[in-house]
Amino acid sequence: MAAVSMTVNGHSVTADIDPRTLLVQFIRDNQRLTGTHVGCDTSQCGACVVHVDGKAVKSCTMLALQCDGANVTTIEGLATGGVLHPMQEAFREHHGLQCGFCTPGMIMSAVDIVNRKGNNLDEHTIREELEGNICRCTGYHNIVKAVEAGAKAMAGSGMKHAAE
Repeated sequence: MAAVSMTVNGHSVTADIDPRTLLVQFIRDNQRLTGTHVGCDTSQCGACVVHVDGKAVKSCTMLALQCDGANVTTIEGLATGGVLHPMQEAFREHHGLQCGFCTPGMIMSAVDIVNRKGNNLDEHTIREELEGNICRCTGYHNIVKAVEAGAKAMAGSGMKHAAE
């Protein structure tokens, strides 16, 4: 067993874990935060995207021990005070989901895209940047519209980064 300490959604957590524990397993099994989904276990689908120290990562490809001392934000950490993050609200408003399985990873990736690329995103950029996130239900049209609207809403809210 190995000790790991990190901040998850603003809360300090410490645990003794198997050194082979993936970050996604730590989040879901140890922290009981099930919004981060396990889709493929091969880093292909993007359902497991979280932010580590402000950057999007596929949590199925990272050991929890690699996050020792890090700040981890999951989909549950985006909303504040019961109010949805602008990107979450945009996905709801623009129906950027169907079954919802990919949605947490899509939203976490979308926030990262805005943080890296800014608030004025065109369709080509959004589609290119979401290449590592797979949705098996939609044609991506509403997802792209939701990301575009969410990016603009993040600018309007003065929100640059998730969970700040």
